[in-house]
Amino acid sequence: MFENTEDVRERLAGQRYISDKKLAMVVFLATRLNKPILAEGPAGVGKTELAKALAGATGSELVRLQCYEGLDEAKALYEWEYSKQLLYTQVLREKIGEVLGPTRDLREAAQALREREDVFFSENFLVERPILQAIRSERPPVLLIDEIDRADEEFEAFLLEFLSDYQVSIPEIGTIVAEHKPIVILTSNRTRELSEALKRRCLHLQLDYPNAELELEIMRLKAPEVGEKLLEELVRTIQEIRKLDLRKAPSIGETLDWAQSLAVLGTPQLSKELIEQTIGVIAKYDRDAKSILAHLGVGAPAEKRVGQKEPTGENPAEALYEARRRPGAHAH
Repeated sequence: MFENTEDVRERLAGQRYISDKKLAMVVFLATRLNKPILAEGPAGVGKTELAKALAGATGSELVRLQCYEGLDEAKALYEWEYSKQLLYTQVLREKIGEVLGPTRDLREAAQALREREDVFFSENFLVERPILQAIRSERPPVLLIDEIDRADEEFEAFLLEFLSDYQVSIPEIGTIVAEHKPIVILTSNRTRELSEALKRRCLHLQLDYPNAELELEIMRLKAPEVGEKLLEELVRTIQEIRKLDLRKAPSIGETLDWAQSLAVLGTPQLSKELIEQTIGVIAKYDRDAKSILAHLGVGAPAEKRVGQKEPTGENPAEALYEARRRPGAHAH
């Protein structure tokens, strides 16, 4: 698997995923201890991408289970094809009569049927869903259980057997144990608190928004077509925006979308007009967009209050905007 934490970082970087030492340590230990990883943090910080990059770095199949309210075993583990089983029974009805014909009593008839149960209770009627697919894989896959916090607590409880021993119980078949233990990544946006039982079975990884240095490194890797000056300007602006009281702060993916949008427009640097025109790339709610534009001094000036004096000299909004664009500038 991985030789050490540096090997983790290098191989993830080969999949265009930038990681720090803390993340690399959790991944390294999880693969050595055969423990699931519970990655928690706000949306858009790279939790799902970690599973994808890990699959690429290890040459493994990625099996994904997207969680949602009402998710049950039939969608996550397996589904039993009762209609197919019934069809088999109807087709073989004549043969069943031939099998039971020589029997002398009910006991012998029951015994004859038990000896042939595998015809009617076999894996032929089993439809694999993501968890069973991961358990029965011929090579260790990466199993992504995405947004587990969206599923019900009952489903969370169902996962405990699997996360403890990498096995599941199927009434029609019995207990199935994974021959090749999968690498399991559970993600949570913390829309609700997960149970202590689930957390005990996992190594915890808290992922937050990256600092400016790391985010700039990610942008250089993901958007090499964008100029260095523009990337630095974008990252400085995004880092400042995330300090605001927003309903949804811009994610790493939205920083990348913004950079690529400006590259498509062929602009070498940010301008007030471009910020206003492209605000929908990074702000998903109207209130957030207004807060961001007001904070950056972009857009129509606010209505003059009664008794307020007209500003003289340079435009304060323009001055604030230009000050924020200068390297080393900080929000106050």
